[in-house]
Amino acid sequence: MAYQSGLGNEFETEALPGTLPLGQNSPQKVAHGLVSELMSGTTFGAPRGLNRRSYLFRIRPSVQHGRFEQAGSTSFLTPPFTLPAAPLDYCWGPYKTSQASVDFLDGLVTIFGTGSPLSQTGVAFHAYSATASMRDKVFGNADGEMLIVPHVGGLHLVTEYGILDVYVGEIAVIPRGIRFRVELLDGYAGGFVCENFGMPLRLPELGLIGSNGLANATDFKIPVAAYEDHDGSVQWTHKFGGNLWNCQMDHSPLDVVAWRGSLYPYKYDLHRFVAMGTATVDHPDPSIFCLLTSPSDPILGPNFDVMAITPRWVVGDHTFLAPGFHRNCVTEFLVLLQGKFGDLELGSTTLTNGFTPHGPDARTQGALRETSPSPVKLDDQLMLLFETRFPVQVTHFARSTMPVVEDYASQWDAIPKRFGT
Repeated sequence: MAYQSGLGNEFETEALPGTLPLGQNSPQKVAHGLVSELMSGTTFGAPRGLNRRSYLFRIRPSVQHGRFEQAGSTSFLTPPFTLPAAPLDYCWGPYKTSQASVDFLDGLVTIFGTGSPLSQTGVAFHAYSATASMRDKVFGNADGEMLIVPHVGGLHLVTEYGILDVYVGEIAVIPRGIRFRVELLDGYAGGFVCENFGMPLRLPELGLIGSNGLANATDFKIPVAAYEDHDGSVQWTHKFGGNLWNCQMDHSPLDVVAWRGSLYPYKYDLHRFVAMGTATVDHPDPSIFCLLTSPSDPILGPNFDVMAITPRWVVGDHTFLAPGFHRNCVTEFLVLLQGKFGDLELGSTTLTNGFTPHGPDARTQGALRETSPSPVKLDDQLMLLFETRFPVQVTHFARSTMPVVEDYASQWDAIPKRFGT
């Protein structure tokens, strides 16, 4: 699969030579009988470095889409939810659908969330479990950009901008409003979706780290133009205002022959992450693992941060090598993709609301306080840690149907009192 490289770059790509107009975006007549269409991901007056927009040169304009009708109830939900935000430590095992045939969209279930797309703040966290590819249907989300995290099975994402093949150990980001179809590469796919209602995700500033490290822009992959010229019934499901809306089209809307600009979907291989760590004492703050950020308040915390916990060396002089006990002003949620993290199964996720105490389990705490802090190479651990400054609410589905690890909080009960010993 061919890709372009470099998150934040301006790109231009054409599936048919001679499509892109020279020196303008809206010529009187576009080559090959196409139409020009602008897609804006930020306000027109956003600073140049943060402005996100692209011109699409497509077979039919997007206004030809039929009439919207609100879809029925679904397990793909939008906050706020009815259950109160609780100061609890949650843990769920991997979710797998019991349905014989279900695609990515119908297989989405919401676990927790905060904020609202109406106020354009917060985030929702979903699991997906799919046994079939999407057929004659596409999906677009006007409420939030979607960060897709496979934990089993690869995905073939056919978007308006081109194709992304995404495997376990990679992530994909689909900006708000971009339509796409999900096909399965391995017969079954399971994973997670973080739906970001706030500022678009971008690379964090590196500060004193300098110009290189963490996620390097060149390692992000952007699709090249690819189009479908397909006449036939296609259902477009559009998420808007917390609801799903369907319309029946007489053609595929994935018909962009060429595009140019700074708004596009992309993917990233987590194994490319350049991990940082201590060289002397004390475990550093998790901000050194920041892969992408949706900024909010610089003091209270982010709308949504993505941390990549990848294979790395762990080292420190007379230091407790694991993250210690802490109470954070932000909510944390973690997914295990590879390797070990306590007794969790691959595909498990944990959730800790702000100022709820958490830290190493009794066994880890006991072992690491006694062993010599020699350098340790974590060869296969791969996790994503997410943070938001907002308290989150879990859904009834998460409480009643998701595979809950009931005794998760008991991992700290066996920590002995050592005072005076």
